[in-house]
Amino acid sequence: MTVLALDFETANERRDSACAVGLAWIADGRVVRRESHLIRPPEMRFAPGNIRVHGILPANVADAPDFATAMAPYLGDLSRGLILAHNASFDIGVLRAGLARAGLPVPDLAYLCTVQVARRVFPAPEGCGLGKVARRLGIRFEHHDAGEDAYACAEIALAAMRERDAADVHALAAALGLPITRAAGGPPRRALGAISGRAMAAFPAEPAALRFTMLGSTGNRYTVALEERPGGPQLRCTCTAGRYGVRCRHVKALEVGDITHLISDNASDVVLLARMLGAKMRVAGAA
Repeated sequence: MTVLALDFETANERRDSACAVGLAWIADGRVVRRESHLIRPPEMRFAPGNIRVHGILPANVADAPDFATAMAPYLGDLSRGLILAHNASFDIGVLRAGLARAGLPVPDLAYLCTVQVARRVFPAPEGCGLGKVARRLGIRFEHHDAGEDAYACAEIALAAMRERDAADVHALAAALGLPITRAAGGPPRRALGAISGRAMAAFPAEPAALRFTMLGSTGNRYTVALEERPGGPQLRCTCTAGRYGVRCRHVKALEVGDITHLISDNASDVVLLARMLGAKMRVAGAA
């Protein structure tokens, strides 16, 4: 089975705003191929915060291919293979949202999050963000360049395989007790009514069932829960800012699928959270 690492950079807070993609293929215990491309997002709206992270400007992607064109050569490997990503719920979410926005079928996907791998094999008090793990392992790369990030993700998986003497990524996942996450394909869900009514009925979990434990900057643990509100489901955090009704950094991270500081073992629920919040946004936009 093909194994490849995937990384996206986005222009703004929307999952369907990919502006760069990086991929790195693993075979025979090493990275055997690397690709990276700029992507012209459907809307040329670049958030200042995103630009500060990756440095990509609208002018850089003005002549770049759209999502469908950029991803076409790789969809076979992505749909048939095993995808690695550091904070996988984000990158898988971008892939699915980009395909849906382009009007393309979303294939079944199988993926493994290397954040979860690193927490089990290379834990450290400072956390398991991509740059931090790479630095501990001596992996040299240019952070927030999609191609470089995909390469670093692949090298982290390879280092974990060597550390645990695993023959391949599947054996590594089994040894760590990490199930391969499988996301069913198909057309995107459409919300038909108020988010608290028919739209919420489309999801297999109640909002109150979604709770996440986040690690604060000083080592404190906070609970972020999805609560039903008059305007639809909202995330609330138990940190000081959250108790005053502020959208704190823990909430903002989960909203964009960032699980770097997630310490509860439910990263797959972040995918469901994105679908719920996405349905809320679609309903609001149709109102």
